[in-house]
Amino acid sequence: MTEKLAAGSAFPVTTVPLVSGGEMTVGGASETDRWTLVVIYRGRHCPLCTKYLATLQEMAGDFDKEGTDVVAISGDGLEKAKEQVSVGSLSIPVGYDLSIEQMQAMGLYISNPRSPEETDQPFPEPGLFVLRPDGTLQIIDISNAPFSRPDLPAILRGITFGRDKGYPVRGTY
Repeated sequence: MTEKLAAGSAFPVTTVPLVSGGEMTVGGASETDRWTLVVIYRGRHCPLCTKYLATLQEMAGDFDKEGTDVVAISGDGLEKAKEQVSVGSLSIPVGYDLSIEQMQAMGLYISNPRSPEETDQPFPEPGLFVLRPDGTLQIIDISNAPFSRPDLPAILRGITFGRDKGYPVRGTY
């Protein structure tokens, strides 16, 4: 069983390659006052992920206006990640090759494929993390199944409210 991250703790500094080239690092203190929304998706094999990423792409400008950077990451290899970007016409940053160790550090549930037709390696179940500019976890949502995912408009409202009102991290008792 993977240990889950604590609300208000630091998100583990995680570096992954980007489909667009280079790499990205999430976690740690930001050099700006921007928040970060990290969406972990199961992989190209998941039609629910494709739909969720489409909504995320549609809302990317709204998150940007509210001072929040948006990134999506999977454990897929480069070819499957490229296909996901192409199929979804994604312009948001998409990272790939998330390792089992990185998945575990994030507290994600990890599944084995049901068959070779599904995918060819263990993969993360959905996760969503909202990071404050200092790298603190404001919101954590992880699932063990593809059917449970946070409502992105509600997440956007929560980020806006939390930032504007200085709303504390909840769930720290």
